[in-house]
Amino acid sequence: MHGGTEHVIDEMERAIKDGLGDVASALEDGKIVAGGGAIEIELAKELRKFSQSLGGREQLAVEQFASALESIPITLAENAGLDPIDILTELKSRHDNGNKNDGLNLFVGGIEDTIQSGIVEPLRIKAQAINSASEVSMMILRIDDVIASKSDTGSTPSGYPASGME
Repeated sequence: MHGGTEHVIDEMERAIKDGLGDVASALEDGKIVAGGGAIEIELAKELRKFSQSLGGREQLAVEQFASALESIPITLAENAGLDPIDILTELKSRHDNGNKNDGLNLFVGGIEDTIQSGIVEPLRIKAQAINSASEVSMMILRIDDVIASKSDTGSTPSGYPASGME
């Protein structure tokens, strides 16, 4: 067996196990969400609304997290050979008009109600992914705050001058 072939087989095995785990999760919980980027667009919309109640860095952080969520349907569109800007614009418009389940159906190359199309994701898996992403974002922001506070005192966490070669 060649190295490349073995790698492909390992990846196929991993993908099958992941898929079976997702199906098992959906069956165990009995809870699903709309797929095809629909949930990410809806969450981004709601986060942007929420960000208006904030100010300063918090508002910017929430808005950037919303933008990061939108990268999911953008990536889906790009990988399917669709225009990501047209897709994102159309998805946002549909969600603004109350079509919360509208997402990408890559089998037909367009946007539609993904629940009706059977394009769904297990709630547990989606919630875990979003929670992990938000935890990583918060860790990065905390690290940034530590670095910024050290820069204010004129030195980095390692004790060296903040300006570099001095």
